[in-house]
Amino acid sequence: MAWECGIDDCGSVFGDVEDLVVHQATEHERRECKVCGTVVPDGYLAIRHAFTEHSRAEYVRAYDADAEDVRQREELLEEIESEADMERIATELKR
Repeated sequence: MAWECGIDDCGSVFGDVEDLVVHQATEHERRECKVCGTVVPDGYLAIRHAFTEHSRAEYVRAYDADAEDVRQREELLEEIESEADMERIATELKR
């Protein structure tokens, strides 16, 4: 399965999800969480932060999101987390 970076108009494609997440964390600007102000890598890690550290209601308010936005991001998290070797991602990001 090919994984495409969905940040802005990047469009870079990767053979595995781990390379995609590392790319997003290292090649794109970090973002400030609109809920708490923490600066996090963009892409998957930003979504993971928002959905694990904050309630869905906080996310909706801070990002002017709707139920469909939440559903899409939850599906993306589930898809990535079912495939990703999180230990490999952590190791790559420590380099």
